[in-house]
Amino acid sequence: MKREEEAVLLRIFIGESDRYRGKPLYQYLLEMFRKEGLSGATVFRGIAGFGKKSVLQATSILRLSTDLPIVIEVVDTREKIERIKPIIDEAVKEGLVTEEKVRVFLYEG
Repeated sequence: MKREEEAVLLRIFIGESDRYRGKPLYQYLLEMFRKEGLSGATVFRGIAGFGKKSVLQATSILRLSTDLPIVIEVVDTREKIERIKPIIDEAVKEGLVTEEKVRVFLYEG
């Protein structure tokens, strides 16, 4: 069975070396999303990228970057996303967050 609904997608762009409360920031956020009852989230580790300071970070055989780009995507209802925004504001010191309205197709057996 397929169900369709409106939702909000947050993308959080941070660095791999970013930390909060003694742990990697991406891990803190992922655990917080789960604790807050969000439907799901995914963490992507980039192989290359640059941010506001235009410093290129990349993996290579000669040098492994210690601050590769991380993108966290979380999709849920507007209400749940609004509820977690203050926590994100507190935890993310440097980075970028984007938000967009999306149409979700849920396939359930």
